[in-house]
Amino acid sequence: MNKHFLKKAIVIVYSFVLVLVLTGCSWPGLSGTGNNTVKIGSQNTTEHQVMANVIEQMIQHYSDYNTTIINNLGSGNVSFEAQKRGDTDLTAVRYTGTDYQTVLNLTGETNPTKVNNEVKHDFKKQYKMTYFPTLGFADTYQFMVTSSYAKKNNLHNVSDMKRVASEMRVGIDQIWANRRGDGYSAFKNTYGFGFGKVYPMQIGLVYDALEAGKMDAVLGYSTDGRIASYHLALLNDDKHFFPPYAASVVVNDQALKKYPKLKSILNRLNGQISLKTMQKLNYQVDNDLLEPAVVAKQFLEKHNYFKEVSDK
Repeated sequence: MNKHFLKKAIVIVYSFVLVLVLTGCSWPGLSGTGNNTVKIGSQNTTEHQVMANVIEQMIQHYSDYNTTIINNLGSGNVSFEAQKRGDTDLTAVRYTGTDYQTVLNLTGETNPTKVNNEVKHDFKKQYKMTYFPTLGFADTYQFMVTSSYAKKNNLHNVSDMKRVASEMRVGIDQIWANRRGDGYSAFKNTYGFGFGKVYPMQIGLVYDALEAGKMDAVLGYSTDGRIASYHLALLNDDKHFFPPYAASVVVNDQALKKYPKLKSILNRLNGQISLKTMQKLNYQVDNDLLEPAVVAKQFLEKHNYFKEVSDK
C-alpha cells in the first residue's frame, strides 16, 4: 500500500474518532432522529428484537409517527438508564421481577400480584414511567436438563439436583453469575447447594451446549424456542426463588403526552402474546434464521394488527 495514502487514511480515522470523543457518543440509531420520532429501546436478546419490531410496526400501522429502534442495549440496567435519560421513549420489554430487584433494589417478595403492583407504582412515582399491562407472557429464569438426564437422575424440581450437584457442569447466563437479589450467590443460600463447575456464558449459547452434552444443566429463559425443539425438561423452582418476570412495555410519561396515540396502540397488545407464542417467535429467529422484523410482520399480519381489540 502507498505510504502516503496510509498516512492520510490514519489521519482521517484519527480525526473521526476525535470528533466522536469531543461531541459525545450516542446510542446506535439516535443520529438523525427528528422531533416526531418515537425511540424504541431494545436489548440484544432475540425476544427484545422481535418485540421492538412488533411495537415499531404497530406504531407505523396506526399512526403517522416516525420510529427508530435503539438496538443492543446490553442489560436491563442499561436500557433503563437510556430511557431515564430520554435517549429512548420506551423499552420494548421490561420484566417486573428484574426491575423489582435490580432497579428498585427490593428483595423478599415473590407474590406476582404484589411485585407487579409495587413495580408499577414505584416506576410511576419515582421515574414518571408507565408500566403497561403484561403482554401475556413471563420470561422466567429456569433450570433445564435434557429429558434423558432428568430420567436418569430422577430430576423434577430444582431441589432434586442437590443429590448430584457436586458432579454437575452447569452453564449459566453470565449476567446471573454476579447478579444481586436472585443471582448465583443468593441461589446457593436459598437452596443450600452449589454446582461442581459453573460456566458463565452468553445466554444464546447455553441451549446448544446442553444439547451437545457439554453441560449437564443450564439456566435459561422459559420463552426460548429451543426448549421445545431440543425436548428439554424444565425443573420446577420448588422454593420459589425466582420472582415473577411478567413482560410489559414501559413508556416515559412525557412520551405518552408527546405522542397521544401511543397509549391506545400499545394497549392493543395487552395479554395477546402467550408463553408458547413467544417461544415460537423466538424459535423462528434462532432456528429458522428469519429476521426479527420479518417474524414481527408475519405475526402482526396473521392477527390483523389486533384490530379487533378495542382501544382503552
